[in-house]
Amino acid sequence: MTVVDNAIYVGGHRTSDPSSLDQTFEEMSERHGMAWIGLYRPDEPELREIADEFALHPLAVEDALTGHQRPKLDRYGDAVFLVLRPARYRDAAEEVEFGEVHIFAGQDYVVTVRHAESPDLARVRHRLEAEPELLERGPMAVLYGIIDEVVDEYEPVVVGLENDIDEIENQLFANDPAVARRIFGLTREVIDFQRAVGPLVPILERLQVDAETFGVDLEVKRAFRDVHDHAIRIVERSASFRTILENALLLHSTLVTQRQNDAMAEMTEFSLTQNEQVKKVSGWAAILFAPTLVGTIYGMNFDYMPELHWTFGYPMALALMATTSFTLYKVFKRKGWL
Repeated sequence: MTVVDNAIYVGGHRTSDPSSLDQTFEEMSERHGMAWIGLYRPDEPELREIADEFALHPLAVEDALTGHQRPKLDRYGDAVFLVLRPARYRDAAEEVEFGEVHIFAGQDYVVTVRHAESPDLARVRHRLEAEPELLERGPMAVLYGIIDEVVDEYEPVVVGLENDIDEIENQLFANDPAVARRIFGLTREVIDFQRAVGPLVPILERLQVDAETFGVDLEVKRAFRDVHDHAIRIVERSASFRTILENALLLHSTLVTQRQNDAMAEMTEFSLTQNEQVKKVSGWAAILFAPTLVGTIYGMNFDYMPELHWTFGYPMALALMATTSFTLYKVFKRKGWL
């Protein structure tokens, strides 16, 4: 059996713990109380039995069986069908783990269908049982208690995301190459979290605006207003996380570009320095090459070289080497090569 807890409440007090669904249906009629049936991943026959007894809408039953629904609030006659996406933060993996809970609430019954460990509906039940004056207000009070628990469980998720985002801010200026991947990962988790918590705000607004239609009395309406304020704060904080991460990614790109520009500037400066050195070496090589060329030609000592037997041949060669070298030196100096 997938029935986690099953009780009959009269005047806000737990008066019976039926051992079977049939007994639950019988005692509801006898005691004129409210049944609260908690199911965990029920099979189809079991949920169909409850659906037949309470005349639950087939579309809502199908959603509860298949799961993977977005947060929503639907009304079918006198019954309310609510889907919530509770969440837990796995800090080691930096992932938001989502659950799913479906709630059917009628005039004298509440049926909860969970598909994950979260939320802790046993804690909700114990809390409401400790406040019979609230519980006696009926199924809408139970609905409030469950929503309040889901919103409370969002708070550790917000804290976990906030801590990891603070760490990213430190990584940005530490030149950590893994920071971009971490930013993308956390952005995806924040977006998924926004999809889970965002619809809660219009859901709670609808429950307050149409309180009379949904059978919400004044005290429960005030309770919905309180959890509504809490949900708004969480939505605003999650929205700020997304903005911070987008800015962090932009800053990361800017820092990477700046580091690349600095590296290019260093390379350019080095290249310019190297070019200057090459110019100097090339200039002196050209200056030394001129006398070397003249000396090489006249050092071949061929017999048929007119200058060999000319009286001014040697001074002329020296003068040619000196003049050529001096001219090249002046030219290179004027061009800034030396």
